[in-house]
Amino acid sequence: MVTVAPSHPWAYALRLPRDPRAVRVARMTVRAALDGHGRQDAVDVVELLTSELVTNAYLHTEGSASLRLTGLSGGRLRVGVWDSDPYVPAPFGGAGDDSVPLAPVDAGSGRGLRLVQEYADSWGGWALGDGALGRGAGKLLWFEVGGRATLPLLRK
Repeated sequence: MVTVAPSHPWAYALRLPRDPRAVRVARMTVRAALDGHGRQDAVDVVELLTSELVTNAYLHTEGSASLRLTGLSGGRLRVGVWDSDPYVPAPFGGAGDDSVPLAPVDAGSGRGLRLVQEYADSWGGWALGDGALGRGAGKLLWFEVGGRATLPLLRK
């Protein structure tokens, strides 16, 4: 079967409850959407980086999260993850030289944002200011990959 890529951008959005299974649902959704658009070339890297952002949303906030996957012109893909915490971590803060330090070899966590920094072509984040009743509206973290996004260690 041949899939013809549309000439206009496409997008999928998914609301994720605060549930540890949401990370798996996000990965499966990204895989299905990219497979459906004939973008198997980008599945591994987009699935991994999406998983990292959704995991962080689950671990560091008390509420739900949202995922948006967008196919852009030129074969680029953008993933955005919204959560309710307004803190924007490095490297998403935009300070230019913000980089995530390497996690210690024996650490059980702390590699997710470093993976985004290494494998995404671009990334960013915004605190979303005041929400209803004066509460913060959270943040949006995003990354983009180009038309040939692959993980070197996963190449066959």
